[in-house]
Amino acid sequence: MYRGFNVSNFHFPTAAEEYQKIGQLIFDADRTAIENKIDSFKDSKGHLVASKISAKWFPEVKADIFLSHSHQDERLVIQLAGWLKNKFGLTSFIDSTVWGYSETLLKMIDDQYCQDKKTGIYSYQKRNQTTSHVHMMLTIALAKMLDSCECVFFINTPKSITLNDNIGNSGFTMSPWIYSEIAMTGLIRKRTKDEHRGRRLVKAANESYTFDSVDVAYDVDLSHLSPLSADDLSGWSKSTNAKSAQALDKLYELN
Repeated sequence: MYRGFNVSNFHFPTAAEEYQKIGQLIFDADRTAIENKIDSFKDSKGHLVASKISAKWFPEVKADIFLSHSHQDERLVIQLAGWLKNKFGLTSFIDSTVWGYSETLLKMIDDQYCQDKKTGIYSYQKRNQTTSHVHMMLTIALAKMLDSCECVFFINTPKSITLNDNIGNSGFTMSPWIYSEIAMTGLIRKRTKDEHRGRRLVKAANESYTFDSVDVAYDVDLSHLSPLSADDLSGWSKSTNAKSAQALDKLYELN
């Protein structure tokens, strides 16, 4: 990661459907075919191999910008990805394209390892273990993604963050995934632009796993993310005809 931005108060009053179509192509391209047979992830002793699972379910992709968001804002984020592609030739990684698989993967493992075949009841203790394993793989994949991606946009809306009244750059989120993404953007090493552009392979890692019965509020600090408003995005668009890396350079220059 070279720069991170706190993006807020934007929408697309015109051409929204056009950007939606472009963004959907990116979204769909990242949804690779997944292996639905758990046996393919086992070693010779019958153990599940985390590296095999991660490689298949959280594959490598090429992207310029990592878009962190609430799953409730997915349509808006897909439009933003389409706008970035149309205006600047920039490819976005929409985190929910991969996070959306986590529940499917978890269900697949639970059905084989945690369910009593006679009663159909799942073991509470075993489910705790499988959830921990899957979420650990997701967290590691996320950390690698954020470390590798040159630019991160956190999409700040009322669906993702509730701001503290008296503290402008802080608030709380009910999503453990948003909390982890924001926290990691403040912790991971900062790479130079040249380092990123010399190694364009990005390793992939939303917020698709939810706690149905427990709400936990996570304090978040956004002060290390540069603010980026609708006016800023419009100004960026009007300021340059550059594409790809040069378009990002203009964004950094303006903000």
